[in-house]
Amino acid sequence: MKHTHLLLFLSALCLLWTAELSAQIELSPVFSDNMVLQQQANVPVWGKAKAGKTVRITTSWDNKTYSQTADPTGFWKVEIQTPVAGGPYTITLSSGKTIKLNNVMAGDVWICSGQSNMEMQVLGWGKVNNYEEEIKDAAYPDIRFLQIEKEVSPTPLNDIKAAGNGWQVCSPATVPDFSAVGYFFGRSIHQSQHIPIGLINTSWGGTIAETWTSRESLEAMKEFTEAIKAVAAMTPGQDKNPNRPTLLYNAMLHPLIPYTIKGAIWYQGEANAGRAYQYRELFPLMITDWRKQWGYDFPFYFVQLANYMKPVAEPAESAWAELREAQQKTLHLSNTGMAVTIDIGDADDIHPKNKQDVGRRLALAARANTYGEKIDYSGPAYESYTIEGNRIRLFFKHTNGGLQAKGGEPLKGFAIAGVDHTFHWADAVIDGNTVVVSSPEVSFPVAVRYAWADNPACNLSNGTQLPASPFRTDDWQGVTYGKK
Repeated sequence: MKHTHLLLFLSALCLLWTAELSAQIELSPVFSDNMVLQQQANVPVWGKAKAGKTVRITTSWDNKTYSQTADPTGFWKVEIQTPVAGGPYTITLSSGKTIKLNNVMAGDVWICSGQSNMEMQVLGWGKVNNYEEEIKDAAYPDIRFLQIEKEVSPTPLNDIKAAGNGWQVCSPATVPDFSAVGYFFGRSIHQSQHIPIGLINTSWGGTIAETWTSRESLEAMKEFTEAIKAVAAMTPGQDKNPNRPTLLYNAMLHPLIPYTIKGAIWYQGEANAGRAYQYRELFPLMITDWRKQWGYDFPFYFVQLANYMKPVAEPAESAWAELREAQQKTLHLSNTGMAVTIDIGDADDIHPKNKQDVGRRLALAARANTYGEKIDYSGPAYESYTIEGNRIRLFFKHTNGGLQAKGGEPLKGFAIAGVDHTFHWADAVIDGNTVVVSSPEVSFPVAVRYAWADNPACNLSNGTQLPASPFRTDDWQGVTYGKK
């Protein structure tokens, strides 16, 4: 009899405990202590509670209370108005039980995504240049990190996992394990704009762009039809390979939507380098897809592939050069920008350690185009050409401070071809804001290429010391090459 009473008592306690839990609010890790909310915006906040239960949210910056009733599945979402950049603030949520989020900042939130060069940490497996000093100096309490954990899914998820189960304050203790490019970008924005910066890192080394794209958008490209069907037939947990269409969008991006962001930075392309002509369509499709999912055309800044692999003695075809060209063509998409890194790569390491300049160059584009600073943010960009007898004259934009040969040496990296489509190394000289290219082996030139190699020797820059992006004036495939 005593045992029966004890079992009844324990069962009652269990029911009370279950009822209490059901009354509690469940939040995604994107809503935690130390988070950054996008400033001066109507920001969605969402979570789960007991079906039919009223959730109340009070924000300390204006003492305003919002309320919403959880739907039959327990889901609820409200929009709160955020103030101008500042803090710290608190957000109080109640639905029987009360949750208080502390040390909340209003500022600008940026997503950092891509493959291993975005994933590469300040310390971690990469160890960026001067990492010991960088870690020691990383005391920026108004910069916050959210590190999304790796996961795949054949269908879009609503839940996400984050390191430490939420946002972390930037410090010597937290910066070693965060994206180096993301950190150096965020630091530059924070130092120039003097506002809190939130950085959400959702990246995975060695991954292809189509895995970061939704099925809805990817279905527009017929070459992915069969792969999408194969993913649709998968069951959760069946395959952990991230390099299948939509898997990382589903698991590592979709759960972040619609958390309000200022924009995104992206470092990827190595894994798609063998399919550059496809990337011309795939990459802008992915960017457009993200903007469609969020519901607005946020700024999107990306890194052009750095120089890598063994240099070649003669002009030659290059898959990496073609991929860089596809990236450059993506600038036709509005509200985009590109950081050129053709001068800071490493022939022997696909993960160059100078991530400081990568982050800084991304930030220059954002500071100029998003934040409206009157600064130079780009190296020379090829615009057009004219044929002048046995020479070709190249015209550029972004010639701020005048065209220069970096290091004071003669210009390097130019090749020229005639009607036989055979390329030869060329002589190139700066003439005002143009470059004149010629070769004694080409009497009637029709095309020029610059820095057209995996790891080119090239040195064209401008007064900002930012490098010119690789380019070609032709659109030929299957050309030949001659020696000079």
